[in-house]
Amino acid sequence: MLVLREFQEQIIEQARRHMLAGRKSILILSPTGSGKTVLTAHMLKTSADKGMASFFNVHRRELVKQSIRTFAMVGVRHGVVSAGFLDDPRHAVQICSVQTLVRRYHKMTPPKLIIWDEAHHIAAAGWAQIFEAFPKSFHIGLTATPERLDGTGLGKWFEVMVQGPTVSWLIEEGFLSPYVLYGPSTPAMDGVHTRMGDFVKSELAVVMDRPSVTGDAIKEYTRHAAGKRAVIFCNSVEHSKHVVNQFAAAGFRAEHVDGETPSDLRDCAIKRFESGQTQVLCNVDLFGEGFDLPTLEVSILLRPTQSLALYLQQCGRALRPVYAPGFDLSTKEGRKAAIQAGPKPYAVILDHAGNWTRHGLPDQERAWSLEGRVRQERGKKDQGVPVKVCPKCFAAQFPGKPACLYCGTVFELKARVIDHVEGDLAEVTKDHVVRRPADAERGQAKTLKELEELGRQRGYKRPMLWAKHVYNGRRAKRAKGG
Repeated sequence: MLVLREFQEQIIEQARRHMLAGRKSILILSPTGSGKTVLTAHMLKTSADKGMASFFNVHRRELVKQSIRTFAMVGVRHGVVSAGFLDDPRHAVQICSVQTLVRRYHKMTPPKLIIWDEAHHIAAAGWAQIFEAFPKSFHIGLTATPERLDGTGLGKWFEVMVQGPTVSWLIEEGFLSPYVLYGPSTPAMDGVHTRMGDFVKSELAVVMDRPSVTGDAIKEYTRHAAGKRAVIFCNSVEHSKHVVNQFAAAGFRAEHVDGETPSDLRDCAIKRFESGQTQVLCNVDLFGEGFDLPTLEVSILLRPTQSLALYLQQCGRALRPVYAPGFDLSTKEGRKAAIQAGPKPYAVILDHAGNWTRHGLPDQERAWSLEGRVRQERGKKDQGVPVKVCPKCFAAQFPGKPACLYCGTVFELKARVIDHVEGDLAEVTKDHVVRRPADAERGQAKTLKELEELGRQRGYKRPMLWAKHVYNGRRAKRAKGG
């Protein structure tokens, strides 16, 4: 029986209202691990019960197979449109590989509803072709990161966005696993250029495919998560194979898989990983999206990226919880207790790529929109929420705490040094007197808004900052009785 969580019901209700209002394309934002496949199964089952033809479009073979398992489990009868599967047009619901559908859609009955998994790929050639071929269909996109690689929004394709819960809320409510992110090293990116919104892969190899970098990864894995099941995200096939060789030489059971690995060999490798036979699974562009394996305990990032979406997808792989039996999972307390009593009380993220310095922590609050992110001016650094890294254990955490949340190390407080310049009293001259009207003008500005306007009239570079300085100085003076 398919039972939705309350927040999932709210998402569906919001999407339904938009459809009733005549909107044909709706984007649903919900984090990695929040149950988007179950959400999809419910919507498609409802559609099938009404006799409506529907597509569920995914872009990887692993996601096709994962969807087949989930739909079978919850009783959604379906056909499959993908290489290696026989077509069965009798079913209203079709699980479709985008790569296959783009060659066959013109022979199929136009669907009433199309649900797009990982909808941030919608601008890709095959995706856009299918999207535009069915203008009368309802299009519902699902994504944890509603923007393209370069930060461009998805407003060209979707009219409205329904926002689900945040990562921090899902962790707090026990729907996702808590985590510890360690940032033990940040690679120097000198000489690495950007192309199409991300670092040039061939140049990344020079930075990341070094024995010293992998040796550091092995050391930190041994220190924080030895023997736990880890997925490593690498930059290239050659890089991934080198990492596997070094982990194997260090005594860990490691394997490599990528998009070109024969499907039967890839499936066997994943099964060995699930069973614990393989401890470390290295991949390239394979498990960043939709890889639903709750027993995965560790994400190791060895691929620097400028893509916030890719970073969050990779971190999110490890956040799926594993609940111990015997607890009431209908309550927040029961879920959190079941996680703590289970085999994965928390996930470990080892970021050797320095991605946390570019994008912040996985559960950082972010403002999403269909317009995308405002582009940074060239040469300016991202002014995101700062992150504190413990100097002893390298655990990343939000600032403001006196000690490390994970190892207890007391942070050194650095006192602010205020420059004090010695000087002599000077004679008051006419030059000083002529400045007094300006002081009077400032005195006439009573409110913060009036001060800011005065600063703007004077041409100050940051009138708001100047206004706050003057205003706060007045308040301090009044507090002292001056």
